[in-house]
Amino acid sequence: MNCLRWLVFLLPLSAMTAQVPPSSSVTIAALRDDPACDAADRQFMTRAYEVARSAVEHGNHPFSALLVKDGKIIFEYENTIYTTHDITQHAETGLIGKATQKFDPTTLAACTLYASTEPCVMCCGAIRWAGIHRVVYGTTSSQLTRVVERVLPPKPTAGPKPPLLECREIFARTDPSITVRGPLMEAEGLIIHEHYWPTDPVLKSHVTAPAK
Repeated sequence: MNCLRWLVFLLPLSAMTAQVPPSSSVTIAALRDDPACDAADRQFMTRAYEVARSAVEHGNHPFSALLVKDGKIIFEYENTIYTTHDITQHAETGLIGKATQKFDPTTLAACTLYASTEPCVMCCGAIRWAGIHRVVYGTTSSQLTRVVERVLPPKPTAGPKPPLLECREIFARTDPSITVRGPLMEAEGLIIHEHYWPTDPVLKSHVTAPAK
C-alpha cells in the first residue's frame, strides 16, 4: 500500500486535533475492474476479501493474501501486525515468509498471488524475491489513501502531493516478467476499508489527541 498502512505514524503532532473526523461512510466510487481478469480471478478475490474481514475480526488491519496454483488455493494469510507486534507482517510478506519454507521455487513460480489490496513496496519486494510471476489485487492504494484521509484530521501540506508509487511501476522496474492484474471487485474492498479505518486504534488515538 505504498506504506499507507503506516501513514498515521508520519503525522506531525501539530496536525492532531480533537475534532470529530469526517465521516467515512460516504461511498467512494470504485474503479472499473481490470478487463484482463477472468471468472477465476473473481472467485479467488471473493475469498481474499473474506480473509481480509477475518483479519479485522482477529484484531488486525483488513488485508489478506492467497497463493493459488492450478485453480486451487494452496496457502492463505491475513495481516497480523497488531497481534504479532511485528510491523512487517503484512498479508503478503507473512504469506511469503511461510510459503517459501513450505514450497519449492518451481511451485511458487507457477502460482498467482491474490492480494485484497494493492501490495506496498515492501510486499512487492517479497513477491519478486519469491519468484511469483502473477499478481492480482482488489483495491488500489490510491483509493485506500482516500478512505484513510477521510478519517484523519487535515494535514498541512507544502504543495501538491507526489503520485503514489503503484505496484505495476515497481514490478516494471524490478522484474518486468511479473504480470499484474487489478483492480478487481474494488467496491467490495472499499466497503471493508470504510468500515474498518474509523475504528483503527492507532488512527483513533491520533484523531482524538489534543493539539500541541
